[in-house]
Amino acid sequence: MTPPYDLPALQHQLQQASGLVVTISGGVDSAVLLAAAAQTLGTDSVLAAIAVSPSLAQAELQDARDIAESQGVELVELHTCEAEDHRYKANRGDRCFWCKEQLFTHAQVYAERQGWKVAYGENVSDVGDNRPGSKSATNRGILAPLREAGWDKEAIRAYARDVGLSVAEKPAAPCLASRVKTGVPVDVADLERIELIEAELKSRGYNILRARHVAKNRMILEFAEQELERAYSEEEALVQLVLSHGYERCSVRSYICGAVAG
Repeated sequence: MTPPYDLPALQHQLQQASGLVVTISGGVDSAVLLAAAAQTLGTDSVLAAIAVSPSLAQAELQDARDIAESQGVELVELHTCEAEDHRYKANRGDRCFWCKEQLFTHAQVYAERQGWKVAYGENVSDVGDNRPGSKSATNRGILAPLREAGWDKEAIRAYARDVGLSVAEKPAAPCLASRVKTGVPVDVADLERIELIEAELKSRGYNILRARHVAKNRMILEFAEQELERAYSEEEALVQLVLSHGYERCSVRSYICGAVAG
């Protein structure tokens, strides 16, 4: 059976650079880009980079480390400072732009030392979304080989399975700041609470969820449809878990309402 991805098209895009710094997040999109780059250019011509900040969950950092190690690629952990940027903290709808500015600025330092390019995991399925981070990438000349090769989420998942990536079936896991409702300032202490609550929920067996910080003392827990019935049956316990982290109000709802957050 013909795979739903065009590997030669992606390889052609990757070969436009003599070497690449691939920014990764711990998710499947960037993992696939890293794996394909290592296969196409060789591990000596590829460097992985991840932004380490309060917005990155520790579980995502560990996944990124595991991904880079599995591909035989060195990982550079970039300690970025977006949490200190008032424009990022204001969270007015362009938060991702300022986050990506930090990531790409740091990554380009490493790329320029080698005469390489920086690439990130945007793909065809991302096109058309409101993605301020894409504007930063465009402004800085950051490559998006998956998008240029016509790869969408289906192609990415299929390739990840074919090459045995550990994150092939991993649900999307945006940064912790994405849980903060647009217009509500991003506070490091709140990011820490979000991470702890989501980690505790996952330890209870939930898989696809979001702990939405919608106000200083209010949280909404969102669950995928297949886990919603269980969440409703345990709602009292889940609410108490959230309240134990300093919130005063909490409710449970379906993940389809996720648009409330930035």
